[in-house]
Amino acid sequence: MTEEAPACPECSQPMRFGGFVLCKREDDGRRTCRALWRCAGRHVWWGWADRPDEPLEVCPFPKLGL
Repeated sequence: MTEEAPACPECSQPMRFGGFVLCKREDDGRRTCRALWRCAGRHVWWGWADRPDEPLEVCPFPKLGL
């Protein structure tokens, strides 16, 4: 991923990219990827890979970020 790593919304530490997770998006029914991010404080966030301007959401599967 070439974009700059975001800061953790909870603790402001820099985050590391952890890969992609294929999901079905409810608002349009499309299968698309979520980008997974994790900070040193062990907070795990994700966001739609094709919608980088939308805010990150808490990942409901925190073990994905390990």
